[in-house]
Amino acid sequence: MENEFREKVRQIFLKVVKKNKYLKEPMLFCMTIVLMVYYALRHLEDNGKRYAGVGFVIIFFLLNSSFAFPIAIGASSFVSSGASEVKTEMEEAAVAAKESGAVLAKEPVAEAEMVILDDEDVMDDYEDAEHHGLEDEDQYTLDEILEENKDYRAETSLATDGQSGEEVTFSADDWRLVLINKQHPIPEGYHFELVTIKGCMQCDGRIKEDLLAMLQGAKDDGVNLVIRSPYRDMSRQEYLFNRKIKGYMKNGMSYMEAYKTVSQTVTVPGASEHQIGLAIDITSDNYAALDAGFGDTQAGEWLAKYGCEYGFILRYPLGKEYITGIEYEPWHFRYVGKEAAEIIMEKGITLEEFMESYL
Repeated sequence: MENEFREKVRQIFLKVVKKNKYLKEPMLFCMTIVLMVYYALRHLEDNGKRYAGVGFVIIFFLLNSSFAFPIAIGASSFVSSGASEVKTEMEEAAVAAKESGAVLAKEPVAEAEMVILDDEDVMDDYEDAEHHGLEDEDQYTLDEILEENKDYRAETSLATDGQSGEEVTFSADDWRLVLINKQHPIPEGYHFELVTIKGCMQCDGRIKEDLLAMLQGAKDDGVNLVIRSPYRDMSRQEYLFNRKIKGYMKNGMSYMEAYKTVSQTVTVPGASEHQIGLAIDITSDNYAALDAGFGDTQAGEWLAKYGCEYGFILRYPLGKEYITGIEYEPWHFRYVGKEAAEIIMEKGITLEEFMESYL
């Protein structure tokens, strides 16, 4: 059959060229194209099943290899409202974010098929749990922290007394505005100096003054804040991340499923603001849980309202999950400086949106 077709094409070519010699080159080109298409179709016909099998394997791999595929916020135990209500809020937020021109997280948020585990659930029967604890391996009361740093606060107060305000400008090189997320991991060579808050608790030395001032300001208003988790090194972040993965795997998830889920509740190592000393997890003396309920407490509301006066923002607000890629965390506060913080909180935007609009 193949020889017959090729011979027919050749005969047509010779017949046309014999009558019209000036068509020799165009006809030769056409004959070449016809034969190439013919052989390609014959090849696909003979190997169709093989190519179809390879195609299905590639599609399956692509659909199951995203390591940062967000889970549904509605099914998360950190969110107190119903799944349908949260989903609606997120859809509205996505539209608003699109209209504002903000750079959204690259991964879409899909509905989760499994219930999110609390830290306590993950830690059940976990090896070495007693040694590592949750986030309370080094906890102190507000009074203990303020007493420890009273001399430091007095010195910095005198050093900054009388300073006048200057015109505010924002720069992408400003250490306070460094963007850290899954798409923007900690820059290579990023340098900062740690200082001690109390005990083993540390933070970037440049934010300590404002952090202590915020703790004192809250106390003056009758709110006793508690620092749950300040700076973490890489090994600590890896431990927290891997601990939750193992917890989910013990509850029946595959490694991939656990990784996707955990990436929405514990930041991927190397992409955590805690690792550069600018993020602080904060609760209160009468509400220790790191969950959505903290946002409705007196302490949570105080932080959301007044934290910006000290340079701190609510980093992962409700309804902005499509932008941050992280679920609502009313306890997670990030230092960005007073000027930027006031703009971010007043406008109800995220650090990603601020960077897009002001830098």
